[in-house]
Amino acid sequence: MFDRPSLVTRIAIGKALGFLVGLAGFLSFPYFMADVGWLVRFGILFWYTTLGAIIGMAGIFTWHPVLHLPLPWWARSTILGAWMNFVLTFFAYDFMEAVLINIFGFGSPLASPWWFVA
Repeated sequence: MFDRPSLVTRIAIGKALGFLVGLAGFLSFPYFMADVGWLVRFGILFWYTTLGAIIGMAGIFTWHPVLHLPLPWWARSTILGAWMNFVLTFFAYDFMEAVLINIFGFGSPLASPWWFVA
């Protein structure tokens, strides 16, 4: 079944892994910032589930068309995950900064929301 998985299998595996990451964020958010609303928690859950599906869809591209190089799965998923987390950070910078300052403290190098991209 997993020798040459179909697109549906890749998307299902990506969504399952994304759902697990999103569920971890959904369940752990109240411990880091008590006043986080339900919309943000469900947003994180759905964001990472969707991100897993997108990475699963990108799994069919095994060859870079411009550079004519093989594109391994770990490179595709890293590039796509970093890009989508950049978009998330770009649109929710203030909220993410407040959460990270609440976790790590003001002035900490880890309080920058751009760590979500790394």
